[in-house]
Amino acid sequence: MDRGRRQFLRTTAMSGLGSLALTNRAIAAARRLPVPVVPTPLAPSAADPVRIGVIGTGGMGTGHVESLLAIAKDGRANVQVVGLADVCRPRLDAARDKVVAAQGEGTVEVHYPDYGALLARNDVHGVLVASPEHWHARMVEDAVAAGKAVYVEKPMTLRLPEAIRLHELAQANPQALIVVGTQFVVAPGYRKAQELVAAGSIGKPVWSQTSYCRNSKEGEWLYYAVDPAWEPGVNLDWGRWCGPLGAAPWNAEVYARWRRYRKYSTGIIGDLLVHRITPIVMALNLGWPTRVVASGGHYVDTAMENHDQVNINIEFEGNHTLVVAGSTVNEVGLETVIRGHKGNLYLAGRTVTLRPERLFADEVDEVTVTGDDQGDDQDRLRIQWIDAIRSKAPSPSPVELGAKVMVAVDLATRSLWEGSAFGFDPKTMRARKL
Repeated sequence: MDRGRRQFLRTTAMSGLGSLALTNRAIAAARRLPVPVVPTPLAPSAADPVRIGVIGTGGMGTGHVESLLAIAKDGRANVQVVGLADVCRPRLDAARDKVVAAQGEGTVEVHYPDYGALLARNDVHGVLVASPEHWHARMVEDAVAAGKAVYVEKPMTLRLPEAIRLHELAQANPQALIVVGTQFVVAPGYRKAQELVAAGSIGKPVWSQTSYCRNSKEGEWLYYAVDPAWEPGVNLDWGRWCGPLGAAPWNAEVYARWRRYRKYSTGIIGDLLVHRITPIVMALNLGWPTRVVASGGHYVDTAMENHDQVNINIEFEGNHTLVVAGSTVNEVGLETVIRGHKGNLYLAGRTVTLRPERLFADEVDEVTVTGDDQGDDQDRLRIQWIDAIRSKAPSPSPVELGAKVMVAVDLATRSLWEGSAFGFDPKTMRARKL
């Protein structure tokens, strides 16, 4: 790794510590690095399977492995899992066993503890990145530099400077295929809403609301179990897991449940609310967020470092406000509604209902539109990624959309911890405390 890249990683890592301050110096440091020109991802011949590697075989990664195997078994896509990489040998071996059971011996190779060996293979068309958030940016850039198509779990990055870096990388390399794993962008309801908004059916969209709320008795993300078989230095490379954020004492709780910790995750905002924010931004064709303010706290799950209740206001270019609620201690959320000057869209599953504002009842007809049942949205996004590898089609969930969402995520996180509103200038791509 060259000196400039090491400095970039150190700088962005520091933005995850202490006050979570997003500094313009961090963004400038990223911009001083040359954006690489990357090769066009390899595509298989018409008769050959799309060959996929998976980086990260924890809960989400193994879930992706199982889904890819099911997609292949059911004939929904000609795909094969050929490589797995992880810093934890027990997790890696467990995922390998699932692949061998489905595809047979000799069909998959494991790479422990370095994912670089997987990227170096010339028989892999695409990689699915399901690592913890603090590794996303580096792994995505390394993968596209190696000529791989990429599917990266949400949130796209941990911090905003990393998202801006990936945005510039994608702009400089339109041939690169990067899909951000926010599956509701392919959900029929949001796609129908997008069509209605584009047609002017609700007039000027003025504000929207959405939420992701759930509850538990013990605490959120504790269902990720701590395995007593984990032995750092024996079958788990803890130093490599810490990676860009620097060395830390071994902590099995952090390793298993990193979403609960401020240094490694934005908690509710990045893990849950991106699912709701992203398709709204897509459906409305919104520009960049320009002002974000958030409030919340530790109301019930006081053992969790990240917040268990958040409420966010996000203002966008073009005059639109999005109100978002998130909770892990109460499951009653907000109805998803897009409000326009002339009418309102109510989204529920595959169905969108357009209801006119009272003053425009003579101009706007009430209508309910139901999209086709396409099955599991996450499977649909995986299949679209696989199809795009073969066809060179554009990303169904592109980096620019992911970067816009990361502005909201990062500034909301800073607002919660620092108690202030934050602004973002799309012209300079810089943030500031207001």
